[in-house]
Amino acid sequence: MNHVEQNRRYWDGEAAAWHGPLARDHWSQVEPRWGLWATPESQVSVLPDGIAGMPTIELGCGTAYVSAWLARAGARPVGIDLSEKQLETARAMQTEFGIDFPLVLGKAEAVPYDDNTFGLAISEYGASLWCDPYQWIPEAARLLLPGGLLVFMRYSPLFALCVPPEGPASTTLFRAQFGLTKLDWGNHVQFVLPHGEMLRLLRSCGFVVEDLIEIQAPPPADRDYAEVSGDWARQWPSEEIWKARLAG
Repeated sequence: MNHVEQNRRYWDGEAAAWHGPLARDHWSQVEPRWGLWATPESQVSVLPDGIAGMPTIELGCGTAYVSAWLARAGARPVGIDLSEKQLETARAMQTEFGIDFPLVLGKAEAVPYDDNTFGLAISEYGASLWCDPYQWIPEAARLLLPGGLLVFMRYSPLFALCVPPEGPASTTLFRAQFGLTKLDWGNHVQFVLPHGEMLRLLRSCGFVVEDLIEIQAPPPADRDYAEVSGDWARQWPSEEIWKARLAG
């Protein structure tokens, strides 16, 4: 079974059940807060200036709260995701909050839109983690207008090296960095490229990297997740944000 079908089954079968209840909280946020540690937009400036009226695409949108934030900022978003269950939640949130934009059932590696359509492509733990970067990043480059911005958030390579098959990230390296591409958890697959590989891939697709923000969990570090503790993420980055602009 390929990773697309494996991940679709994971999200439609079990993951949507625990992620869906978080949607209302995300949709209701006045200021965007990114990632595991709810890093505020005012701290990291993920969204570009001049977003009003900009066509945007959220790759692996899940419950589409990022697209909702973009719509509130005046953008014209589109969300795409492979999970029908996640999109059902997104549609319910659209009705509840009175925010409407297209939601597409499909994979971020093959988006049914023309070349040079969007000014911003964005992914927060969507395509950036669940899709093959050697497929979705070239697809993002195809979709973007010249000068368009790609922004994505994912687990850090250091986290990927330190997270064991079961349990949270530790201070032990459990896998090699050389050859690191994907994390196969049995019932789902995630992708994390090392920094050098990611940089070369982005450059090969015509991107110029503008920033790489390694996120530190805020004090007090008393919030823990199954995969990483707040204390760990106070000392080492568990997640990171890339910003890259398409040349032209």
